[in-house]
Amino acid sequence: MSERRGKATARPRHRRRSTALTVGIPLALTAAVTTTYGTGLGVFGEGARQTASAAAATTTATTAAAPAWAADTADGFASVNSLGQNGTYGGRDGRTVTVKTLADLEKYATAEEPYVIVVAAAITMDPVGKEIKVRSDKTIVGQGTSGQIVGGGFFLGTGVHNVIIRNLTIRDSYQGVWNDKDHDFDAVQLDGAHHVWIDHNDLRHMADGLIDVRKDSTNVTVSWNRLSDNNKTFGIGWTENVVTDITIHHNWFRETEQRNPSTDNAAHAHLYNNWLQDDPGTTIKSSYGNYSRGKTKMVLENSYFQGMNNPVTKDSTAAIVQRGNTFSGTSGRNESGGTAFDPGSFYGYTLDRTADVPALLTAGTGPRTTIGTAIGTAVGTATTAGTKAAAATLTVAKDGSGQFTTVQAAVDAVPANNPSRVVISVRPGTYRETVKVPANKPHVTIQGAGASRKDTVIVFNNAAGTAKPGGGTYGTSGSATVAVEADDFQARNLSISNDFDEARNQSLSGHQAVALRTAADQVLLDGIIVDGDQDTLLLDTAAKDRLGRVYATNSYVSGNVDFVFGRATAVLDQSVITLKKRWDGTSAGYITAPSTPADRKGILINRSVVNGDVSAGSFFLGRNWHAGGDATLRPQTTVRNSTLGAAIKSTPWSDMGGFSWKNDRFAEYRNTGPGSGAASGDRPQLTDAQATGQEVADWLGTWNPTA
Repeated sequence: MSERRGKATARPRHRRRSTALTVGIPLALTAAVTTTYGTGLGVFGEGARQTASAAAATTTATTAAAPAWAADTADGFASVNSLGQNGTYGGRDGRTVTVKTLADLEKYATAEEPYVIVVAAAITMDPVGKEIKVRSDKTIVGQGTSGQIVGGGFFLGTGVHNVIIRNLTIRDSYQGVWNDKDHDFDAVQLDGAHHVWIDHNDLRHMADGLIDVRKDSTNVTVSWNRLSDNNKTFGIGWTENVVTDITIHHNWFRETEQRNPSTDNAAHAHLYNNWLQDDPGTTIKSSYGNYSRGKTKMVLENSYFQGMNNPVTKDSTAAIVQRGNTFSGTSGRNESGGTAFDPGSFYGYTLDRTADVPALLTAGTGPRTTIGTAIGTAVGTATTAGTKAAAATLTVAKDGSGQFTTVQAAVDAVPANNPSRVVISVRPGTYRETVKVPANKPHVTIQGAGASRKDTVIVFNNAAGTAKPGGGTYGTSGSATVAVEADDFQARNLSISNDFDEARNQSLSGHQAVALRTAADQVLLDGIIVDGDQDTLLLDTAAKDRLGRVYATNSYVSGNVDFVFGRATAVLDQSVITLKKRWDGTSAGYITAPSTPADRKGILINRSVVNGDVSAGSFFLGRNWHAGGDATLRPQTTVRNSTLGAAIKSTPWSDMGGFSWKNDRFAEYRNTGPGSGAASGDRPQLTDAQATGQEVADWLGTWNPTA
C-alpha cells in the first residue's frame, strides 16, 4: 500500500489573481491544539438548496416570551450606549417566528415591529444576489445547522439599528469570476446602520464581500464567525468620515485572499483573538491580512496569523497598536505604529491565550447544532415557555463534601424510570471506579464541576482479557470505564479514561480497553476527553434493530487501534482526534471501525482536527468491521471539512475480516491539511450534491441535542 502523502484538494473554479499588496489603490478594489475550548456557539456544511417555491410554506409564530438564548446581548462596540440605542439585543421584545421560505423570511425581516426570526431551512434567494432589506429590532438566527441562506444575503441601510444575525450559513452567490467587479452580492452589507451583532455564522463563497461595513456604520461587533473561500472578504469604510467603531473577535479567516479585514477611516477598530490561516498548496493565496487604512486607529491583540502574506499592514496615516500576536510561517509586511485607544475604556473584555486560538476557533466558530433544540422548544406548539422543570442535582465529591463520594453511588440514587433530567455534578478529582448508567435511568447528565474538563477524571484499567471477580473475563464491551445504556444521556466537562497498561500486560489475551461505551439513543458528549489506546470509544446500540444516535462536540478522543468503533449513528463534530503510538513505540493504527447496519448512518467526523505525535503515513481513517462476519452490514465512515495531519495514509481506508472496504461506505469531503488528498479509486470524495445528504442533520434526524 502506497505511503505517499496526499495532495491538497484543488479548487479549479478559483484562480488567484495577485498575491502582492498594493498600497493606495482605489478603495473599491481592495479590501497546536490545546485542551481549552471556547464556550461560544460553533459549520462548514453544504446544505441542500431549497427554492422558495419548493419549500413548504410553513411559518410557526408564538406570542410566548422570547427564549433564553434570544435574550443574549452583544459584547464589544455593539454593546456601547450611543446614538439613542443602549446595546444590541435584536428582536427579543417581539414575537418569535420560524420561517422556511424566502417569502416568510422577507416578510418578517422587513417588518416594522421587532421579531426573533428562526430560519429552519436552506432558503435560496431569487434572484441570485438578492439582499433582504432588514429593518431595525430583528434577530435572525439559524435553527441548529439548518438555517442557510443560499445565493444572497442581508442589507442593513441607513438608520437601521439593533439587529442580530446569528448561527446562519450564508453562501454561494459566487458568479464564476474571482475578482468580480460586476456583482455586489454580499452575505451581510451595512450602509449607515448601527448597533449590529454578526455572530457564529459560516460565511463563504460570495460574489463580493462576506461582510461589508460601509458608509459610517458603527457600533458593530463581529464575533465567532467562519469566513472562507472568498476574495474580497471583509471591508470596512467607504467614507471620508471617521466615525466607525467596530469590534472583531474570535473569527476564523481561512482561504480568503484580501480584506481580512481592510479597515478604512475607522475611529476605533478593536481586533482580538482572530485566526488568519493561509494553507500552502491551495489555489487561494492571501494578498494581505489585517489592514489599517486612512485615519483608522486599530488595536490588534492576541491574534494568530498562520502562513499569511503581509499579515499586518498600515498606511502612513493610520495607526496599529499590536499586543500578544503570534506569526507562524508568515512573510512580507508586519507593521505597527502610532497611537490608538484603550478598548477597556469602552467595554469589558477578556483575552484568550494566543496559543489557544486555533483550537478555540476550530471548535467554537460557525453555527452550532446545540442551539437548535432550544429554538425548537421555544417556538413549538406543545411547549409553553417557562414551564420546563428545573433539573434535579446530585453532588459527588471525593472529600465527602458532596452527597456522594463516588459517581456510581450517585447514579444508583437516581430513581428508576425518572421522568426528567437529573444532573450529577462531580467536583474536581480523580475517581478510580467503573460507572454504569442502566437503561431504566434516562435523562442523566454527568458533569464535571471544575473549571476545565481535565479537573474531573473518571478512570479505570480493565481490558477485554482482564479476569472478572466471579470468573471469566470482561470482554471488550465489559471493559468500559463508563458504560451508558440509558437514553437521553449527557456527559459534560470531564475526562473519561481507560489507563490499561499494554506494555506491562503482554501476557494477557485481549488488550481492547474501552474508556466509554454507549448503547443508547440521544447521547450528547459535550466538552469531554475520552482517552485510551485500543478501542477507546465504543458507540453501540441497545440492540441490532435499535437506533442509537450519539453527538460528540468540542471534545477530544485519543487512541491508536479502532478507537472510534461500533454500530451507532454517531457524529464527532468540532472535536480533536489524537493519534497515539502503540505500547512498543511504533506508529500504526486505525481511527474508525464502523459496524453499521445497511439502513443506518454510521460514523461522521465533521469540522474536526486529526493529529498526534506519530509517524507520517502511519494511520488509516478507518476499516470496515463486519461484526461476527455479518455480510449484510454496510459499515460507514464519512470524514468531511476536517483538518488531517500528516499521519493519515494517502490510501486512508482498509479492509477488515475478509471484507473489502470498497463494497461498503467510506468517503471524504473537502478535508484539508497534509493528510488530505485528491479523489481517486482508493480515496473516494463526495460530490457537492452527495455532501448535502451527509451533514449532521442527516445523522441526527429529528433529534437536536441541547442542554
